[in-house]
Amino acid sequence: MLSAMAATGLALSLLVAPEAPGTADVVPPGKITVDVVTVNGSGCPAGTAAVAVSDDNTAFTVTYSDYTAQAGAGSTPTQFRKNCQLNLRVHYPQGFTFGIAKADYRGFAHLPRGARGMQRASYYFSGQSSTTTSTHNIPGPKSDNWQFTDQTDVAEIVFAPCGMVRHLNVNTEVRAFSNPTNQASFVSMDSTDGSVNTRYQFAWKRC
Repeated sequence: MLSAMAATGLALSLLVAPEAPGTADVVPPGKITVDVVTVNGSGCPAGTAAVAVSDDNTAFTVTYSDYTAQAGAGSTPTQFRKNCQLNLRVHYPQGFTFGIAKADYRGFAHLPRGARGMQRASYYFSGQSSTTTSTHNIPGPKSDNWQFTDQTDVAEIVFAPCGMVRHLNVNTEVRAFSNPTNQASFVSMDSTDGSVNTRYQFAWKRC
């Protein structure tokens, strides 16, 4: 089901969602394809991220296996922040455009008392200044899974410009901050089985 992402590009078939928030009456016909143009960042080294179509064909899912920020004992100063940037080209019929309506993020955090973590994501189309950004704080003490959902109101969704080819950029990052006693702390967009899914749902509208 999963296909390894490569910087040179990877085409995946994505069937049109039968429903998206507030846009169920404007879903385009036919098949949508997603090309992963590039994948870069300290949180997604080559061979550690993959993308797949969801079972219900309403979204695409990114899976990470080496996306962990750490701080405190045993870590280096640069390890407190990890990030990943996806550059995607979405192919769809003329007369329609799309935006990201919803995103779900999951991971694991080990944060002693006084430590903290953070997860951040942003989405924008190449050549546009409009950016949708979300930030979630993870306070310690915590040694458990975490999950955040970003839901965008239809009126606030940033859509690709009509009639133009613009790549969708999805940027994510996690950060870990130790406590005053420098205890080991980490935040992963990851899980004990070696992967965790980040799911993105499309919203469509007519041009």
